Amino acid sequence: MTRATTLASFLLILGTPALAANGIIVTRGEDGSMFGNCVPSLVVENTSTETIDYLQVELILALTDGQERRVELESAYRGGILYPIAPGAKAVLKQHLDVTRAVGVPCSEVKVRKVGQILCQAAGGKACASSVSVQP
Repeated sequence: MTRATTLASFLLILGTPALAANGIIVTRGEDGSMFGNCVPSLVVENTSTETIDYLQVELILALTDGQERRVELESAYRGGILYPIAPGAKAVLKQHLDVTRAVGVPCSEVKVRKVGQILCQAAGGKACASSVSVQP
């Protein structure tokens, strides 16, 4: 390993925790089931210094039969009462089944999960300055 490669590897290792410590980390939550339908969730950890007013992550679910479903998981109802996520806090992003279409299959038929669009708003409806990292 050359000196430049060693230095680059060292800087990459050092830089990774620093990026995560200043962002918004979203990971897979516990799957639920309602009337036989898979109801996924995501867990948000706000490691940034800003308060998140609203966060929405679109999950793209690939099913075992080759079909695809898109599910929006939100921290609150869009245009409704906000549930701010303060710096250092955790929250759960949920699918609001009363205003969105159910997945239509049990969780055992979900083969792959990918991330679609991400919408993050801080105070005053401004876009979040921190990066959002999602691991579905």
